Amino acid sequence: MDSVIGLTFEVLQGMAVVFVFVVGLGAAAVMLTFVLDRLQTTHAIRRNYPVIGRFRYLFEHLGEFFRQYLFSHDREELPFNRAQRAWVYRAAKNVDNTAAFGSTRDLRPEGAVVFLNHPFPTLKEDSESRATLVFGPHARQPYHTDHFFHISGMSYGALSQPAVRALSLGAAKAGIWLNTGEGGLAPAHLDGPCDLVFQIGTAKFGVRDSAGRLDEQRLAELGQIERIRMFELKLSQGAKPGKGGILPGDKVTAEIAGIRNIPAGQDAISPNRHPEIASVDQLLDMIGHIREISGKPCGFKTAIGPSSFLDDLCQAILERGSDCAPDFITVDSGDGGTGAAPMSLMDDVGLPLSEALPITVDKLSEYGLRDRIRVIASGKRVNPVDVAWAFCVGADIVVSGRGFMFALGCIQALQCNRNTCPTGVTTHNPRLQRGLVPEDKAERVAWFARNMEKELYNIAHSCGVTRPRRLRREHARIMTGLGRSMLLSELWPTSPDNS
Repeated sequence: MDSVIGLTFEVLQGMAVVFVFVVGLGAAAVMLTFVLDRLQTTHAIRRNYPVIGRFRYLFEHLGEFFRQYLFSHDREELPFNRAQRAWVYRAAKNVDNTAAFGSTRDLRPEGAVVFLNHPFPTLKEDSESRATLVFGPHARQPYHTDHFFHISGMSYGALSQPAVRALSLGAAKAGIWLNTGEGGLAPAHLDGPCDLVFQIGTAKFGVRDSAGRLDEQRLAELGQIERIRMFELKLSQGAKPGKGGILPGDKVTAEIAGIRNIPAGQDAISPNRHPEIASVDQLLDMIGHIREISGKPCGFKTAIGPSSFLDDLCQAILERGSDCAPDFITVDSGDGGTGAAPMSLMDDVGLPLSEALPITVDKLSEYGLRDRIRVIASGKRVNPVDVAWAFCVGADIVVSGRGFMFALGCIQALQCNRNTCPTGVTTHNPRLQRGLVPEDKAERVAWFARNMEKELYNIAHSCGVTRPRRLRREHARIMTGLGRSMLLSELWPTSPDNS
């Protein structure tokens, strides 16, 4: 018994010594920090309030996360509020997406869109099946799709390997396409037997030679891959109009560097534009060149600045003949995306989709090219109202990037430009990637796409039309000042047929 008591006493003594050591070490660290803060001259707060002044930076960092869970109302946050994210999460899990006791959406703010229900809505048995869209009628291998909601361009590098694999598998289940983004073709893109749109960015990643020019042999090889259905030439994107892609060096792994044909561990900075494209004529030359070598349809993606660009483009097409036209134009919204970008460009440059899309559609109609060139809408399209509005305005197809990121489990942690994404969606840290199981998330990707289409049919039927792409500008009103609304067709009088 005495030996047990003695042993216990010795253990307690040892613990006390460790405790005193730790406390002493902590006190020494605090004193050292106090001295360093008092002596430094860079930060006034830390100089005036040593040690405790550092909590300001901690609270500033944590504030963006606390706001979305504790302080913000359901529809307050940007870029996406809790209500928007919650709808995607429920749709991706295929759980009940109904609500009770009325809407929390305020319909009074300027810009809010309201669809006009028909007195005699369409019955389910009167609904039309999806119409098949044809891309690239002048290409050797035109592309046909009967789906109208697809996955936007997000590169392997910006996204993790498990995320791309889940998107590929999920896209195949839903029958939709996956845009590769500007990072080239990765093995993960081919894991699911889905249709692919290969994006060619300004740095030509995945299809560049050692000098950074277009590698025609590699382009021809990509054209031979059956799963690659179209090519998209990226002029700019909404996150950073007028600036090329930015992938931080800590996300440029050896595998990604090999795919992109760049050095590992270094920032991948794309040129502001394609060096060989400085006019609409050169743009049309490049589109025709890609289409001829690959045999596949080719279009371009851009954020819209001056509408005169569209005038120049359409006039050049009419002079050359409609067979030289791009097979599609992807119109991106100027209000930013997931990619790393200077805040001045993300916040302040490029038209939002609310203006860019109707301007583009109307310009094509004005020059008689609307039937020749498909229009794809991109930019913050994550909920049915956003997508249905795009069809009312005249889009043929809507694509979403961040919506499918939410389907993968993204929590809007705002870590996309770092290697620290807590859900594994945008990080190459194996420990963090472990949380994203591609086979499980693929189901959510597919259900998000299916439930989006289901809700769009609900809106279309309520408006008295047989399918979503029959929505027109007269089917929705937009709030203006003083609590009054006006028809979209009054705001944008042209209402082209996109059925």
